[in-house]
Parts: sequence; structure tokens; C-alpha cells
Amino acid sequence: MRLATCAITCIASASLPIISTGCAPQDRYDDLMTTNRSLREQLVVIEEQRDEARASLRIVQDRLAQMETSYDDLQQRYTGLGDALTRMETDNDQLLQRIASQQMGPLPDDVELALSRVAAAYPDLLTFDARTGMLRFAADLTFNSGRATVRPEAEETVRQIAQILQAPTARGLEIRVVGHTDSEPIQHAKTRGHPTNMHLSVHRAIAVRDALITDGIDAARIQAAGYGEFRPLVPNNPDGRTPVNRRVEMYLVPMPSLDIRVTATPAPDASASAEPAEEEPMK
Repeated sequence: MRLATCAITCIASASLPIISTGCAPQDRYDDLMTTNRSLREQLVVIEEQRDEARASLRIVQDRLAQMETSYDDLQQRYTGLGDALTRMETDNDQLLQRIASQQMGPLPDDVELALSRVAAAYPDLLTFDARTGMLRFAADLTFNSGRATVRPEAEETVRQIAQILQAPTARGLEIRVVGHTDSEPIQHAKTRGHPTNMHLSVHRAIAVRDALITDGIDAARIQAAGYGEFRPLVPNNPDGRTPVNRRVEMYLVPMPSLDIRVTATPAPDASASAEPAEEEPMK
């Protein structure tokens, strides 16, 4: 009996480690599975955080792109303002220089503006230089070829100029009318009454003077002169025909301080001194 009991005890004692050894791998497996699930859950959380971070990054990148576009726009506006400021400074410097040197235009503001509008309305016929107070008529549009009678198309322009020069602010201006020609010799001198280009230039200046008087300008305010072909704007062509040199210029300058009162003499009747109808090369 005692032997049997001892045997059972030994067998039980021998079997205990085997049972214990068999339970340990299961526990480790369970622990690993638990850890694995935890890690998977953490991975899901991390992936969600990553996606949120990517979305936030895209938002930031979009905002950065918008800010860069806005910066470029502001930079362009800044550059434009800088250019405008530079131009304003240049204009101001030029204005200060003109004031300092007293090189202001000779005409009152309202007269200058009115004459500028007339010149703009007839750009082919008339140009206006406000700096010098000079009006320039293209002779080919003011007179017929080789003639010194103002064409009807130009009479309206002269009439508008006369109205401007009768304004109170323009009464103190003297009008100097100067004729010019190219270097082509005069033809048909006997029938035209213009022996030379000098005569033609003077006669054309007188014709403009007479038109101004007819339109109400006091004769005492007007001077007429001519330079013929001797003061060209550009060198004359070999054949002498240079349209830009054929012109009548009207200079507006302050009247001299002379106490002269002369009654205006009516201009001669154009029909009574009508020139022959022959034409010659454009003068």
C-alpha cells in the first residue's frame, strides 16, 4: 500500500511539469494576439492622423499658393506705383525748372486750351505748339497751288482762331504771321503776281492777316512777313518740292507796351483780286 502510494505520488510529481509546460505557449500566444490588436488599433489611429495631417498640409499649401499670387499682384502694383511716382517726380522737377527759369508758355490757360482743341479738330491742316505759342498751317491745305488766297476749307479754321483771340484773356497778344515756301522756282510769275518765292510767302501771310481782320481782329495786333525758301524745316528735295516746308506760321506773343490806336481797315474784297485760274506744280 505504501509502495502504491509512493508510486502515485511520483507519477503525479513527474506529470506536473508537463502540464505546466503545456499551458505557457498559450499564454504567450494570447499576449501576442493582444499586443497585435493593440498595435493594429494604434496603426489605424496613426493612419487617420496622417490623413488629417496631409489634408491640413494641402490646405496650407493652397493658402501659401494664394498668398504667393497675392504677393505677386502686390509686387506688380508696388512696381507700378513706383513707376508712377518716378514719373510724377520727373514731371515735378521739369515744372520746377520751368518755373525757376520762367520758361512758361506765353499764352493764358484758357487760350491755350481753346487753340489745342481747334488744332485737334483739324490735324491735317493745323498744328499747335503751346510752348512757343505757335500755330502752323500746312500751305497745301490752306492755299491752292502757287496762289495766295485762303481756301474756303481753311477760312473756317482761321475764323475759329480769330474768335479765340478776341477773348478778354487774349487781347494782350500780338499775332505775327510768317509765310514760308519750298525752293521750287515760281512759274507763271507774270500772271500770278508772285515774282519770287519771297513774294509768295509774304502774300500768303498777308492773306491770313486779311482773313483775321475780316473775322474781327484789330489790324494793329497783326504783323505779316515772309521768308520764302530761306528757312526750311527740313532740307529741300533736289527738285525743290518739299511739302513740309510750304507753310504759314502764326506766333502769339505779348503785345509791346505802345499806346497805338488804329481803326481796323477792312480786308480787300477777295473777289475783286481773284487770281487767274491757271495751275502750276504745288507750291
